[in-house]
Amino acid sequence: MDVRRIFIILRMYFVYIIRDEKNNFYKGFAEDLEKRLHQHRSGLNKSTSKSKLWELVYTESFEKIEEAVKREKYFKSAAGRRFIKFKLNLR
Repeated sequence: MDVRRIFIILRMYFVYIIRDEKNNFYKGFAEDLEKRLHQHRSGLNKSTSKSKLWELVYTESFEKIEEAVKREKYFKSAAGRRFIKFKLNLR
């Protein structure tokens, strides 16, 4: 009898918020969060290249890219910015 094992590789997508030393925020999503953070801190991203002192302050993970994109868009809305202020106690 031939027994085969099937391994399912689960892909995860991360929505993240980083903050610089001037308290500016950047919101984004990535499949490889460590690589993306390195890009921000190395000045490889035009939007975040002026500062290299980016601190990861919040993350959420999703199994579907569509969910991550939707959440990132929410964080960039007025309601999302209020949520971030509440979540990070920045009232």
